[in-house]
Amino acid sequence: MKILIADDEPDLLSQYSTVLTDRNHTVVTTSDGQSCVAKYEEEFARSPDHVFDAVVLDYSMPKMNGLDAAKKILEMNKSQRIIFASAYVQETLIDSIQNLKQIVELLQKPFSLQDLIDTIEDKTIYDELAKLNVNIQNLRDLNPTHAQIRDYLEALRKIQKAKTF
Repeated sequence: MKILIADDEPDLLSQYSTVLTDRNHTVVTTSDGQSCVAKYEEEFARSPDHVFDAVVLDYSMPKMNGLDAAKKILEMNKSQRIIFASAYVQETLIDSIQNLKQIVELLQKPFSLQDLIDTIEDKTIYDELAKLNVNIQNLRDLNPTHAQIRDYLEALRKIQKAKTF
């Protein structure tokens, strides 16, 4: 797989890159959202039909946060697989629904390198999320309550847990 990762913590970025490269993936890393979008644009211009299999974004980064980077990437390629790495999964989920009009995959920080591998390599999670996205516009139109968002978050956790255990 070809994977783009953006994280402002150099040690984590190095660990992610090493473990995924050791599993024969091609990994491109950036240290902020702005550089991530620039790298994505560069790859998209070169090969718009196959840019990256997954884009892993730290949610909080300098220059451009993960949400804004995801918006720009999804403007180029609305079917791009996005995985947010965030300590604040509920807020990330709410923001992704309201701003991206879709649910993205979430890894709650801190997470193990095995969790990263399992999430990236298991494309069925992405397929299951696509099924959930059928109702995203309805949810957005309803201006979801905290309880509704919690239910979606729980559904995401169940999908991810079922795939990683």
